[in-house]
Amino acid sequence: MTSPSRRLSGIQVLNRQRRFKINRASVALFCSALLEALGEQERTLSIVFLSDNEIRALNSRYRQRDYATDVLSFSYGVSEIEGRSFLGEIAIAPLVAAGHAHSSGASLEKELRTLLVHGVLHLLGYDHETDGGEMNRYQRRLLRRRFFLQPAPILRSEMAK
Repeated sequence: MTSPSRRLSGIQVLNRQRRFKINRASVALFCSALLEALGEQERTLSIVFLSDNEIRALNSRYRQRDYATDVLSFSYGVSEIEGRSFLGEIAIAPLVAAGHAHSSGASLEKELRTLLVHGVLHLLGYDHETDGGEMNRYQRRLLRRRFFLQPAPILRSEMAK
């Protein structure tokens, strides 16, 4: 799904939607700090920001759910990229995330960081649908950590011009 893009901190970040300007360096740094907090600093992953139509197509194809979701995680099994273990890929739809953020009264910045944490936990094998709340508890603990509370902004501005 990904195509060549700028690699930052061993993490590939691609922005394939036009509505929101994404600071790819901040996303990569945030994910590096997250992986370090999880004891997974030797691993890498890819993040792609998609339109709501693109993520709806992926959700329909891979989960048989015909609606736009905010985040999907794709694990590709054991593989390496540049000598580092590759966890997989996280797809995020910022427009869907913006709707969820608005509904819950959260900022879009916080929502996007929460989705990155959520996606990484899925790549590590956590599953909130079957684990009796373990993933959700772990996610809440991570969301209180310093790397989450004081990150560089993910959005360059609220809306792309």
